[in-house]
Amino acid sequence: MESEEEKGGDDEEVMSEVHLGCPPSFSGPYISVFTVSGILDVARNLEFDADGDLLLPRRTTNAPHSRDGLSVKIQHNITSSISNVGLQVWKAELLLSDFILHRASCSSQLHGVTALELGAGTGLVGLLLARFANTVFLTDHGTEILDNCAKNVQLNFGSLNYQAKIYVRELDWFNCWPPKTKIEEAPCTQKYSWTSREIEDAENASLLVAADVIYSDELTDAFFSTLETLMSRGSTKV
Repeated sequence: MESEEEKGGDDEEVMSEVHLGCPPSFSGPYISVFTVSGILDVARNLEFDADGDLLLPRRTTNAPHSRDGLSVKIQHNITSSISNVGLQVWKAELLLSDFILHRASCSSQLHGVTALELGAGTGLVGLLLARFANTVFLTDHGTEILDNCAKNVQLNFGSLNYQAKIYVRELDWFNCWPPKTKIEEAPCTQKYSWTSREIEDAENASLLVAADVIYSDELTDAFFSTLETLMSRGSTKV
């Protein structure tokens, strides 16, 4: 259980270590471009040194991009309140993105899946998944975070060669699954509400992903409760 002092800390401004060195006064929103080179042919061109360590070529600033590369535009804040940390880019989000790209380049396991991201934040991971999946649900809580996530989906249409249908949806871990549908919600709150078909599709997702969502005892309990419910419904999930 959080102390009263901890509960009152939601208004405290925090900064992701990804943003260290940025001026705190420039909170955002700001658009960063993440460039990935050669993701489609990386598995065929791995080189190792005499000790068996992977050799990683470094692209210089003026070097041309690989024709198989891609750039992802992400709108984010430099700082945020604790309740709005989903507006920032966090290191675990980059690590999970790297994992997704690695798996997609080495196998076809992610091709054609239905995926659901819990606590999607800026949506970077789900946007990369959308290159390979059939359907991606980007879920989070709070209108400001969901609006920013939806903006990032919009920013990258046409540049990521999406294969998947992408849905930005509200998912409050403190509420029971399944969430209320558009018919049950008031018209003013329907922007990120679910349809009955979408709930069915989400329950049949084969892949659930989440990055950097463990930072509060109560939130952690709610996260695992939601995860347990999702894992027990519909198709088998990883």
